[in-house]
Amino acid sequence: MSAAPLAAAQDYPLLNLFWTMLWLFLWILWIFLLVRIILDIFRSDDLGGWGKAGWVIFIIILPFLGVLIYLIANHDGMMERRVKETQAAQAQFDAYVRQTAGSGGAAGEIEKAKQLLDSGAINQQEFESLKAKALAG
Repeated sequence: MSAAPLAAAQDYPLLNLFWTMLWLFLWILWIFLLVRIILDIFRSDDLGGWGKAGWVIFIIILPFLGVLIYLIANHDGMMERRVKETQAAQAQFDAYVRQTAGSGGAAGEIEKAKQLLDSGAINQQEFESLKAKALAG
């Protein structure tokens, strides 16, 4: 057996391992932040093509300064875009749940028939027959 792995373990103490893990975590966090900001730049409706290109170039050439300036200058816009995306996703999910949940039983069928009656698509007699059918079945 070779003594090289044992010697390597002795040359790299536990504290150095923790520091390496911390730096690795910070590096991954930095990449995540860069990706998040670049995605926000491209999702921004208030920036034109030249503005988006300028911000991306600024962030690539001077990453730390570019990221800090972008966060300071556009923190409200980032929040508003994130809130709109979240609300749109929630609305889409709610619509999907309503669609897949079905009609809601007899009450749902009667509600739909009432809407048709109010819109003038059906008359009172048809409404009564739909209501009876919903209550029966």
